Amino acid sequence: MFDPVEKLKEYVRHASVSADPQFKAGMEGAQRFVASLLQDIGFTVEVVPTALHPVVLGKRGGDPSWPHVIIYGHYDVQPPDPVEKWDSPPFEPVIRGERIYGRGTSDNKGMLMVHLAAVARLLEKNPQLPLRITFVVEGEEEIGSQNFKAFLMANKEKLRADFIFLSDNGIPTPDRMAVTVGLRGMLAFEVELTGPRTDLHSGMNGGALMNPLQALAELCASLHTPDGRVNVPGFYDPVVEPAAWERDELKQLGLSERQYADFLGISAFHTPPGYTPFEAIRFLPTLEFNGFSGGYQGEGTKTVIPSKARAKITCRLVPNQTPENIKEVVFQAIRGRCPHGVTLKITEQHHATPYVVVPPDRSNTPRDQSPVLARGFRALDQATREVWGKPPLYLREGGSVGLIADLKQVLGLDAVMMGLCLPEDNLHAPNESFHLGVMRKGIDTSERVLAALARK
Repeated sequence: MFDPVEKLKEYVRHASVSADPQFKAGMEGAQRFVASLLQDIGFTVEVVPTALHPVVLGKRGGDPSWPHVIIYGHYDVQPPDPVEKWDSPPFEPVIRGERIYGRGTSDNKGMLMVHLAAVARLLEKNPQLPLRITFVVEGEEEIGSQNFKAFLMANKEKLRADFIFLSDNGIPTPDRMAVTVGLRGMLAFEVELTGPRTDLHSGMNGGALMNPLQALAELCASLHTPDGRVNVPGFYDPVVEPAAWERDELKQLGLSERQYADFLGISAFHTPPGYTPFEAIRFLPTLEFNGFSGGYQGEGTKTVIPSKARAKITCRLVPNQTPENIKEVVFQAIRGRCPHGVTLKITEQHHATPYVVVPPDRSNTPRDQSPVLARGFRALDQATREVWGKPPLYLREGGSVGLIADLKQVLGLDAVMMGLCLPEDNLHAPNESFHLGVMRKGIDTSERVLAALARK
């Protein structure tokens, strides 16, 4: 008998932090666990090496005329730091109330377990199910899926399918399903300004040169207007306004700006004119400062002019923008505004292309949409009504999942993204958890979707 909660506990105990080589044993353990679980439910398993962490490929073949669905997940998790903020050890899962706590319980071990359990139950009921299923479970999602695109390109023939089915996205409340139809892309980079060849005494040298920290502050301040817009010529040129149905769908959430502000712990929002905060995080691009460094960072005072100052910056991108075209205009603006007296260095980091797919029965649905993809959306809509008691909401999300765009670019496949994580699940933070009621409903929903696809 497949007990998803007990299986999830076992899975979470493997400390699979992809970003830190000290967790190598946990990464290998999680990879073996997924491979073994897939074999136990009847899949042929191949562990495909990459330049870093392997991809687990589980395949259930069958008649080529059967629909073929790829189910995606990842076995790596975020680092547990700060460990002292956890109420229980991050890799020793515990259940408190309706939640299971531990690193990866939600992102993505719990959400992947939903689909593993659904497939296990479905095949137990109908071993001859006329549906081809391939699980693709990678180990580098939390570090930007560095080698995933190369894996896709090398395995295109094995991965010919109708669409991708996955859960690595959110829902607003435990009783309302959301289907993600868009994700923002990302451009990440670091700006470094260098002044003197070494840190200097601020009394003996202050006033004679441009301080790299001051130069960095002036440069960064120039990148926004007072009303919150990005102050870069051409930044908004490719942006297309959201469709009316998208704004209407978002309104159905019934979200309160006051409650959102309280949740964030802020006194006021700072959104560009014409957009609510809920619209801004889904429909608009951004330029955000993620970290500043330079000079003395310890307790007390150290009177220095630093040699270097750095800022980590990310741009979240919306459809029609790309990392390439936004990099061009943003880097040009930064180079043109760099104060005199310092040397500029820009280091590119990871990036992701925005993604959007329109569900069926919307006025602007592409005519060339895969018939099986359309069936997948309709099956999820029906299953959600049956299990959750309400139709799903079709929403864009503000986050970035670069591999979704890679799947589209390399394999030509769109994704049906069934939300399962809640805001209070604390993804990437201490005390991460997964709502067991959502887990149960998710399993039932996934099982119904796959069963519907198998029916002619």
